[in-house]
Amino acid sequence: TVNFTQKGELVLVEARVTGLAPGPHGFHIHEKGNCTAPDASSAGGHFNPTGAPHGAPTASARHAGDLGNLEADAGGGAVYRAEIRGISLGAGEDSIIGRAVIVHANRDDLTTQPTGNAGGRQACGLISKSKDKWF
Repeated sequence: TVNFTQKGELVLVEARVTGLAPGPHGFHIHEKGNCTAPDASSAGGHFNPTGAPHGAPTASARHAGDLGNLEADAGGGAVYRAEIRGISLGAGEDSIIGRAVIVHANRDDLTTQPTGNAGGRQACGLISKSKDKWF
């Protein structure tokens, strides 16, 4: 489960993910809200409305969808919480509504272009507005 909450110019991202291999996993917002392909390739590339290079979620130059890494514990569970700049839940070009969130098989090295060398896509979810909060 991933929740996004608008907090002024920032979006609070809170995630709880299970069933992962222990260790780091790249975590990104992708450009298309389509998870129909078995390998999630239908979600397209990282959400990048400004044409910036791939980077860390705290870098000044980065894809808007670069969220860094989830860190799965020995049981395969990961918890993530970060305030992210450059995305919104509004209607502008920076909106993530209708896009997809992806968990990758490997660690995002935060530098390799254009994907951080994060490997295959392990999980894909559509981002939509909801009145419910799941945790």
